[in-house]
Parts: sequence; structure tokens; C-alpha cells
Amino acid sequence: MRFALFPNHEKHELHLVQQAKAGDEQALHDLLVAHTPFIKKTASFVCKRTIDEQDEEFSIAFLAFHEAVEKYEPGASAKLTTFAHLIIKRRIIDFIRKEVRVAQAVSGEAADIELTHKAMDAYSEHQLKTQRQEDIASYQLALFPYNLTFEELTRIAPKHEDSRRTMIAVARIIADTPEFVEHLEAKRTLPLKEIEQLVDVSRKTLERHRKYIIALVVLLTGDFTTIQHIVKGGTE
Repeated sequence: MRFALFPNHEKHELHLVQQAKAGDEQALHDLLVAHTPFIKKTASFVCKRTIDEQDEEFSIAFLAFHEAVEKYEPGASAKLTTFAHLIIKRRIIDFIRKEVRVAQAVSGEAADIELTHKAMDAYSEHQLKTQRQEDIASYQLALFPYNLTFEELTRIAPKHEDSRRTMIAVARIIADTPEFVEHLEAKRTLPLKEIEQLVDVSRKTLERHRKYIIALVVLLTGDFTTIQHIVKGGTE
């Protein structure tokens, strides 16, 4: 296996991802084999029981990791395993939901269907809570490259509701403009001169709230679905 030849694991992992995305089957094989323990652990975490290679959930998780490799963009703020964890979880939950629907269709008894609904609701609520915790942790990691922490965000967040709404609106414009997002990810700064031309906000105000805006853009453009409602509606 190639991993042993490279002391810089993360750098080599990204190299293998690039090769696999380009069609290198050996690189894909190396990634799948090296991450098999991770795949099992993630599947077991989602299912709340031990998952072995003989289980159908493992096969789903294995294919989901393959999907994650194909969709992962080297250079993204999230690590491959963080991204893969989300994909694996979604595919297993989709599988469980499908199994529940099949069980409901086969069973015909209202009592069984009601119990299944209750079990699924409890499972979904637990998964939502777990997903929210993971999204918060992933968001915190995504802020590190910008030297931002939750503690600092609490301190620099606009105190007035009008200011907060304005900064959210500015962040949305940036998040919806690919060249602005690319500039932010590449240089870790905002192209304030260009942004100033599109918004009715002074350069001084943009400068003052620069870090807060960056944090909002990272949130809006990342895969943090359970916590994005904080800014999606403006005041939720």
C-alpha cells in the first residue's frame, strides 16, 4: 500500500484523491482499503450498533465513501473524512427510510405502522441532534483557516438587529458570487473594493464587520445544513 511510503499522510491522501478522480483505479483501491476501518466506524456510529463487512449497511457505506472520493474537491476546508462521514450518513439514513417504507407496505396492520412511525421519528430526532453537533464541529474547523473562533464571533457580532440583517444580506451576495467565494478561499480575505460596488454599505462599515461577514460566508457556502437556518431567514 502506498500510504507507508509517505510520511505526510494528508498530503499523500489528497494526491491519491486527485489520482482516483482522474480514473486511477489503484489510487481508488488504496483509499478504500486504507479507510475501511473509518467506513466501518462511521456506519456503526450511524446505525448505533457494530457493523461488519458482511452487513448491508457496510456495503452502502463503502459505496458512499467511493461517492465521496468522486465528489470531494481537494483544497476544500473540510477534510476528506469529514466530507465522507456526511455522505455515508445520508446514504445509510436513506437506506433505513427505504426499509421502513417497505416494512410498512408489507405489514398492513395499523398498529405496526404506528410503531414504525414512532421509531422512525425518534431515530430522525436523534440523527438531527447528532447532525447538528457534527455541523457545529465542522463549522468550527472550517473557521480555523481564517483565524476565527466561536468566542471571537460572539464578541464581534453586530449588537443591533439592523446591522446584523445588513451583514447577512452582504454575506448572501458574496456567497452567491462564485468569484468572490473563490477570492475568499484562495486569499482568506474579502475583495472589499468589488463588494462595495454591489452593496449600499460603506467601505468603513464593511471593514469593521469583515470577520463577521467572512464567518457568515463560510457558513452559507459550507455543508452545514442543520445550522444554516441561523442566517437563511435573517432573524431565526
